[in-house]
This record gives sequence, C-alpha cells and structure tokens, in this order.
Amino acid sequence: MPKQPAIPGLRDAMKKKVTRHEQFLAEMDAVLPWGRLLALIAPHYPKAGPKGGRPPMPLETMLRVYFLQNWYALSDPMAEETLYDSEAMRRFAGFELGDDRIPDETTILNFRHLPEQHGLTEAIFADVNAHLADKGITLRSGTLFDATIIDAPSSTKNKAGARDPEMSSTKKGNTWHFGMKAHVGVDPESGTVHSLETSTAKVHESRIWDKVLHGEESSVWADKGYVSAEREAAFVAVGGAWGVMRKAPRGGKLHPEDETINRIIAMVRARVEHPFRVLKRQFGYVKTRYRGLAKNRAQLFTLFALGNLFLVRRRLMAWGRVRPKSAKPPTRRAKKSRNGP
Repeated sequence: MPKQPAIPGLRDAMKKKVTRHEQFLAEMDAVLPWGRLLALIAPHYPKAGPKGGRPPMPLETMLRVYFLQNWYALSDPMAEETLYDSEAMRRFAGFELGDDRIPDETTILNFRHLPEQHGLTEAIFADVNAHLADKGITLRSGTLFDATIIDAPSSTKNKAGARDPEMSSTKKGNTWHFGMKAHVGVDPESGTVHSLETSTAKVHESRIWDKVLHGEESSVWADKGYVSAEREAAFVAVGGAWGVMRKAPRGGKLHPEDETINRIIAMVRARVEHPFRVLKRQFGYVKTRYRGLAKNRAQLFTLFALGNLFLVRRRLMAWGRVRPKSAKPPTRRAKKSRNGP
C-alpha cells in the first residue's frame, strides 16, 4: 500500500475529486454579500483595547464560523472540534492549521450571542433580501403562505425538571407535536422567503396572516387553514387574485370545479415547501436548539437568510458571472498551463 504524504496540505492538493461538501462551501462563499453583512455587524463587534491585550479574532473569520454552525447544525464545542477535523471548513473560514489560532468554544459562543443581543439576525435577513432585490431576483408580486412546526425536546430530564414553558403542543393529522412554528411569506417566482414570523406551536396560522404580508401583493396562495370569507372579499375587491384552497362544507363534499381549482392552487403553492426542505434537509435543522422562543427565533432569521441564498445561488452566480473559488488548490501543472508553457 503506498504511503500517504505526511503534510496535510499536500494530501489535500493531491485529491482528484472536489466533494459536494467543498462545492457547497465554495458556492455559498461566492454568493454571500460579505461587504453588507460585515458592515452591519462591525459597529457591534469588540475592538482591541488601548492597553493592548489579546486582540479579538477577525470579524469576517468569526462570521464565517457562525455560518458554518448554522449550515451544519453545530453546537459551540462541535464547531471548534470540526474546525480542527475538516480541511474544507478551515479553508472556508480562512485558517491554516498550525499557523492560525482556531477559536475555542467560548469565543464561538460569545460571537453567536452577539447577533442575538443586538437583533442583528433580523437585519441579516433583511440585508440578504435587499441584496436579492438589487439583483432582480425577488419580484414582490404575490405571496405564498405556509407554516412549519419546529419540534422542541419534550424530555423533562433537565435542571428545571420541566419542558420548555414557551413551547406548546399542537395536533397535525393524527400526531401531536411539541414546539414552535415558523410562519413564512414566500415569493412565488423565486421561492425565497420575504417575511418570517414565529410563534408557539398552538397558534393557528391564520392569526399570523397580516404579519407575513409585504403589502404589495397582487395574489395570495395558501392552504385551507387560511380560509376567510372576510379576507377574500376585501382582497378581491381591490383586484387581487385569491388563491386560497377551497374547503368542503361540513359533512359535505367539494364541488368538482372546486377540486380542479384546488389542484391548480396546489401546483402554485408547491414552491412554498422549498425553504422548509432546505432548512430541515440541507441544513439539518429539525429541532429547536435553545430554550425559549427568542433565541430560536433569532436563529431562524439567520437560517432563512442563508436558505434564500442557497435556493438562488446558481442564478446569482449566472447573473454576476461569479464563479465559486476553487475548492482545492490548483496543481503545479494547472498553473503552468494558465501562464503559458
């Protein structure tokens, strides 16, 4: 069996394949509006004191680690461990093992608290959406409505000996869930989330309707949970298209015409599920990480901002002719061919 090179960087340079993991990080690096986000956080980030002392980690480095935490559902200790283990993540964050200081879990924890304490996650979400609007990605013509349940730990084996008092139970189908809800308004053309609201699980979706409207809708699309004759009459009166699924009368059946309308609405509404799929399948966010609504709400704004960029990353790269940075260093031969023989 051939012996592997002793230098980790050399082993990485000899790789023959760029993994999906590396490609994902390269694409997200290419489409994130780094300048806007760094300018947003910089006023709140600690500076080196006049008496010297240990300087803080670079802001961009910590923001990159923060995004890695959200993409891979990493706790603070696991984020530190993963930076030591993963060459791809170190490259994304800008670390060189052996030369640069890797932030410990306390440093990662303190930075994670910074956006929560200053309400910056909602600003990150707004800045990303403003960036997409500048690129012509979001049209803001209509809104797809939906909500998803985020389960919370139901165990009482903790210091308090009780479940999270800010979470509640709700029944979906024949299954009971304990946790919270994320209510979203989605742009029909791009599939990105333009509005987000959170609540405890027992709050009905229809009560959050007004909070996820952007105010310029020419059409609205939702499932049967949003049925309201009063809202429909008001919306249609100003020329809006009402795309809320028809509901059968109690004890009766839907008229065949209403069934046809529901199928058409369902095809339009299908796109509203895409942001939820990204969070729960791509980013692995299937349960609340923290106790209480405030911290989980803050994380959801960051997750949906990153999810929006993920959904339209190919369009962003095509629009600006942006190519992701190479996921592995070019070989010596590749450098020669680029500069001529």
